Amino acid sequence: MGSISSNLQEVKRRIAAAANAAGRDAQSVTLLAVTKTFPAADVRAAWAAGQAAFGENYVQEALAKIGELADLRPQLEWHLIGPLQSNKTRPVAEAFDWVHSVDRLKIAQRLAEQRPAWLPPMQLCLQVNVSGEASKSGCAPEDLPALAHAVAALPADRVRLRGLMAIPEPAADAAAQRAPLAQLRALMARLNAEGLGLDTLSMGMSADLEAAVAEGATLVRIGTAIFGRR
Repeated sequence: MGSISSNLQEVKRRIAAAANAAGRDAQSVTLLAVTKTFPAADVRAAWAAGQAAFGENYVQEALAKIGELADLRPQLEWHLIGPLQSNKTRPVAEAFDWVHSVDRLKIAQRLAEQRPAWLPPMQLCLQVNVSGEASKSGCAPEDLPALAHAVAALPADRVRLRGLMAIPEPAADAAAQRAPLAQLRALMARLNAEGLGLDTLSMGMSADLEAAVAEGATLVRIGTAIFGRR
């Protein structure tokens, strides 16, 4: 592995190449640097290299880092991408900008109720279990329309439904990687046909970044390729 700065540049090169191959503008793909288990110093190094959006999986670990990096808070965007239990929604509502892992209405309702009025609306993605794995969080595809419409109806000054997120089962070849990602894209298209106006597909990690960009990802969650193996 190179330095965090050089790794970031390599990931951006991969995004640009994948976007070009898909006939897309690379600027339409946001890079989310996933910093779970990595120290605040690595976040600061990535920020110094031009990265502003960071993803965390564990609430307590993330809150400690957000506090340690309080001097950078106005310049950073914090995304919770891991499972969120209902008893931890308040600190998340107060500290994060995005939550990608909403998989039931109760979580979204609590975030809406607990989002401080002086902060911008929290941006939400619904996590969909596109691979049907029992061990994975996420709502079932057949349950998604009802959940999406219910979340979209929550107070717009507190939460805003932006799109969908998935963590598909790992696959070795590009075709197998693309199939569940194509399913997520189709699900969002269906919701938009129903009037929801979603604009975010949070999908793709270090191993399947290219497949995700080919299938329309607007946000890719990259950890290993930037910070190394955990």
